[in-house]
Amino acid sequence: MIGSTRRILAAPALAVSAALVFVAADKTPPGVEELAIGKAAPDFSLPATDGKTYSLADVVGPKGTLVIFTCNHCPYAIAYQDRIIALAGHYRPLGIGVAAISCNDAKAYPDDSFAKMKERAAEKKFNFPYLYDESQGIALKYGPRVTPHIYLFDSTKTLVYRGRIDDSAKESAVKKRELTDALDALLAGKPIPTATTVAFGCSIKWRPDVLEPGKRK
Repeated sequence: MIGSTRRILAAPALAVSAALVFVAADKTPPGVEELAIGKAAPDFSLPATDGKTYSLADVVGPKGTLVIFTCNHCPYAIAYQDRIIALAGHYRPLGIGVAAISCNDAKAYPDDSFAKMKERAAEKKFNFPYLYDESQGIALKYGPRVTPHIYLFDSTKTLVYRGRIDDSAKESAVKKRELTDALDALLAGKPIPTATTVAFGCSIKWRPDVLEPGKRK
């Protein structure tokens, strides 16, 4: 399965400028912790670009669930869009639920507004729900550090993999596909080869009130 999956994911992705510098997820924002391996998936109820509202129960798959924190404006998120579409196209029919969540502060980054999310989902023909966490309350529970940031849960909604999709935003330079390896192992009933990797991308754009615990709603 792994070989065939790699071929599926070899579709051209958006080009990433060589001038970009990778931003590693090396620091957790104040008051925010990454969800730990072995923890249950936090529930949510979020509006999507297709006009519906989705809960965790609406997106879980019988074999597992992939929750991706991403956004519109980040060059890394843009570079991974086609790979995420390919992942969803391959793994959803195999029983893996897929949902993407954007939680960035749209006041500071207008390209990440709900209206712009709707435009992007339509333009790219997203084959998964694209959800908007305007309050950032769900992001606080999952603890993403960057976009994109991956959370893979098994059939019991237990976190089994967290981190990056692969090792390079430039698809032609990819050498390791840790998420694909984790998905294939999960479907095969085998241990996840690498449970955590360091996600890289653009930092989550936290709202000022969210970063100050005393002001959180």
